[in-house]
Amino acid sequence: MKKILLLAFLVLPLSVFAQKFGHFNSADIIQLMPEYKTAQTELQKLQSQYEADLKTMHEELNRKAKAYEEARDSLPENIRNRREQELNDLNNRLQTTFNDNQQTLQKASNDKMQAIADKVKAAVKAIGEAGGYVYIMDVTSGIPFISSTLSKDITAELKTKLGI
Repeated sequence: MKKILLLAFLVLPLSVFAQKFGHFNSADIIQLMPEYKTAQTELQKLQSQYEADLKTMHEELNRKAKAYEEARDSLPENIRNRREQELNDLNNRLQTTFNDNQQTLQKASNDKMQAIADKVKAAVKAIGEAGGYVYIMDVTSGIPFISSTLSKDITAELKTKLGI
């Protein structure tokens, strides 16, 4: 009985050393992905479109405000009030459009990045299952220490799996 326990205590630490650990840097991988570059291009295009729309609205507001300032003293009070209300409405519409554009741009960015992250996650999972890894950690998340001698860098495998 003592021999069996002694043998178990000797073999148990060996099984710990047989475990495989891996690590990678998702920020480096994601920036190399064609999907990321496509997403960045699409987001920049969308942002440029929004900026152009806002610029047009802002120019319209400035033009109408200038025309109102020039004619304000000669306008009857009811027309002056109506034009002031139009300027306020246009300014509010400009602010609302700006906020809506920012939210839409943020949502589009989140959606595109989530799809990319899901693809990386699926590739890491496939590598982990195929390689018999116990853990594969992403060093981007700020893990304080990863031993490069006890953990394998799977970046090359991940690039191959993702077609980079």
